Amino acid sequence: MKYGFIGCGNMGSSLVRALHNSTTDIAVADFSEKSKKFAKELCITHTDNETLVKDCDRIFLAVKPHIMASCLKPLQGLFAEKKPLLISMAAGVEIAQIEAMVGVKLPIIRIMPNTPTAVGKGVILYCRNELVDDATLSDWLADMAPCGIVDALQENL
Repeated sequence: MKYGFIGCGNMGSSLVRALHNSTTDIAVADFSEKSKKFAKELCITHTDNETLVKDCDRIFLAVKPHIMASCLKPLQGLFAEKKPLLISMAAGVEIAQIEAMVGVKLPIIRIMPNTPTAVGKGVILYCRNELVDDATLSDWLADMAPCGIVDALQENL
């Protein structure tokens, strides 16, 4: 099960660093030269959004909230076909909004992380929609353990 990161700025790269302690099966898609160097440093894949969606089962949406819709719209057909788990860290973008942006009901986890996750000292609050089953959540939580504390919170909070 390969993890993908659409966007790899400060927060995305912090999560990649921590997740790298659980798995090296990670790909990043970001247009910056910094992300290419980062991927090379960690010996992970650097690719484009379309290839990432085709190749990854669990996809972090690590782009700024104001560009989320324009980033996801061209990927709608791939999301409908592949049905990956999406993990969004876009502040203020609720699960229902993400579902509307991708155009199909998918399992979605919404997280609010902080940068100390890079060194295993972070706190990540999460919520999920009804399509994230307990087995998937359990696997994801195990993979996220190197980030620090990962705790559930109702989305409205």
